[in-house]
Amino acid sequence: MDKILVTLSGFGLIAFIYFFFFGKKEEEAVAGETPKILVDGGYKPANIRIKKGKTTILKIIRRDPNSCLEEIVLPEFKIRKFLPLNEEVEIPINPQKSGEFGFHCGMNMYHGKLIVD
Repeated sequence: MDKILVTLSGFGLIAFIYFFFFGKKEEEAVAGETPKILVDGGYKPANIRIKKGKTTILKIIRRDPNSCLEEIVLPEFKIRKFLPLNEEVEIPINPQKSGEFGFHCGMNMYHGKLIVD
């Protein structure tokens, strides 16, 4: 009986660890012309789907006072923008090719992704 109990506990622990680390789905937003991004302990949503060849204005508001998050960098679009605390910042972009383009904070610790269709 002890062996069965230990074996079942082990399988339960394995299932919990798998769900905890691998079961989370990344949040993705299908954006219109002005998607809103909240910067609070990271980017919410972290993945944003936009249209190719169409100007999109990213509206970003930073609520987190962490100095790492006071800047956003979109390397593929050659954009680096300061994000003042509790103020909305607009960043217009016009992607000309499809693909996934990452963005990150000034220290490259927090990441997000633009998915262009």
